[in-house]
Amino acid sequence: MRRAIFPGSFDPVTNGHLDIIERGCKLFDEIIIAILVNPEKKPMFTIDERREMIAEVVMSIKQNQCRLLVEDFRGLLVQYAVERSADAIVRGIRAISDYEYELQMALMNRRLEPRIETVFMMPAEVYSYVSSRLVKEVFLLGGSVEGLVPPSVEERMRKKNGLK
Repeated sequence: MRRAIFPGSFDPVTNGHLDIIERGCKLFDEIIIAILVNPEKKPMFTIDERREMIAEVVMSIKQNQCRLLVEDFRGLLVQYAVERSADAIVRGIRAISDYEYELQMALMNRRLEPRIETVFMMPAEVYSYVSSRLVKEVFLLGGSVEGLVPPSVEERMRKKNGLK
């Protein structure tokens, strides 16, 4: 069985994330969607809320393609990948600026654990500029995030911020 870790903050999960997960299922038998616990960040959603949202929205992905798990982790990603017996780490890359950062991380992870590969995937063009940070910023400034996040996630964002 080929197992991959797809890490991120997922605050909130976007359609770009779902695109990567769905296409990743073509390459892996199992993908662990791993929510990074970073106590220094001020997230919109708690870890439990993010876990619930992700579990809900990935149900639309054909489960017969691959098994999807949602977990959270602290510490070094590569150490978590070893603990979960992963073969690969999946990272989404939207732009050259992402590539430079992700390349450094991939090379450090390879140094720490040569057995685990990093797989870079580009989202569909329509999501090439979408990030959780940007989605939150647009939303909090009153802009539309329709089509950038699943409708259920947008609804949770509205409830979380006292909007109808």
